[in-house]
Amino acid sequence: MMNTQDKTPAAGASEPMQPFLTDLCSSQSVFLLVLVAELLALLLTISASAGLQHFDWDKLALISVQIQWVVLFSAIALCRLRFWLGRQDHVRAGIASYALVLGITLVLSSAGQWIIYGVSGLALVEDYEFEFNSWQLLNNMVIAAILGGILLRYLYLQQQLRNQQQAEMQARIQALQSRIRPHFLFNSMNSIASLIATDPDTAERVVEDLSELFRASLAEPSLIPLERELSLCKHYLDIEQLRLGRRLQVDWQIGECNKQLKIPSLMLQPLVENAIFHGVEPLPRGGKITVKVSQNDKQLSIVITNPYMLAKKNQPNSEPAQRHNRMALDNIRRRLTAHFGATARLSSSAENGVFTTYIFCPLTP
Repeated sequence: MMNTQDKTPAAGASEPMQPFLTDLCSSQSVFLLVLVAELLALLLTISASAGLQHFDWDKLALISVQIQWVVLFSAIALCRLRFWLGRQDHVRAGIASYALVLGITLVLSSAGQWIIYGVSGLALVEDYEFEFNSWQLLNNMVIAAILGGILLRYLYLQQQLRNQQQAEMQARIQALQSRIRPHFLFNSMNSIASLIATDPDTAERVVEDLSELFRASLAEPSLIPLERELSLCKHYLDIEQLRLGRRLQVDWQIGECNKQLKIPSLMLQPLVENAIFHGVEPLPRGGKITVKVSQNDKQLSIVITNPYMLAKKNQPNSEPAQRHNRMALDNIRRRLTAHFGATARLSSSAENGVFTTYIFCPLTP
C-alpha cells in the first residue's frame, strides 16, 4: 500500500532564528571595532591635549587601553547574546544591549582606575590612599552612552536590513522552487484517472511519484544531496514516460561522483521539464534527453541535452516559447547564485537542433 504519511517538517521547525545585532565575533567586525576604538582614542587624546602641538602619547596609550577593553568586552558579550536578544521584544532587546554596554563600561572604568591609580600609587607612593575619580568615571559613562547608543542603533538597523534581505531571498527561492506547470499536474491526474480501472498498480505508483514531487516542492528551500535530486528527477520522468511512451527516451550518464554533494532542491526537474516541454513534445517523433553528471576536484558539472524544433519564419509561437524557456533558465541561475554566489554557473547553447544546458556547482559536501 502507498505510504501517505507526511514526512515534511513543520514550517516553523526549520525557520532560522533571526539575530538582533550583526555578528561582532567575525574577524572583519573585530578589525573594524578595534580601528574605530583607536580613532576614538586618538580624537579624545587630541581634545584632552588642547591640540596636536601638545599631543601626549602616554595619555593616548592610557585612553586606548581603556576604550579597547570596553569595546572588545562589549562585542564579546553582545555576540554571545545576539540570538537571545533576537527572541526578545525589540525595545526590550535594545534596552538590554544598551544597559550591557554601560555596565561593562562602568566595571572596566572602575577597574582601570583602581589598577592604574590605586595599585600604581600604592607601589610608588608611601601612605597613598586611593580614591575614585568620580568625574572621570562620569565622563567615561557619558561618552559610552552617546557613542554606544549610536553604534548599537547602527548595528541594529544593519542587521534588520540583512534579515529582511535574507527573508526576501528565501521567499524568492521558495517561489522559484515551487513552480510546477499546471499542464503537468493536469496531465498527471488524467493519466492516473485512466489507469485506475485498467492498471491500478501503475496508477498507485504515479500517485507516489507525484506526491514525492509535491513534497519536495512544498518543503523549505534548502540544499539536498545529489542522489535525492536525481531521484526526484526520475520520479518526474517516470510520470512523463507514461504520457509520451516511446517518444521520450532518457539517457542517464552518471559518472563517479559523491552522491551526497549538496545542490539546490528541484534544480534539475525544471530543466528536464523544459527539455520535454520545449524539445521532445513539439517533435512528432519525440527525442532523447541526455543527463550527464560528472565531478572533478573543484566542482560538480551537470549537462542536459535535448532536441528542439528549429524556428521557422511562419511560426508565430516560436518566439514566446523561447522567451519562456529563457525565463526558466534565469530562475535556476538566480537560485544557484543565491546558494553559491558567483562560484556557480549556468549557461546554455543551441546548435544544429540540439539544446544544451550546462551547470557547474562548487563542491559542498
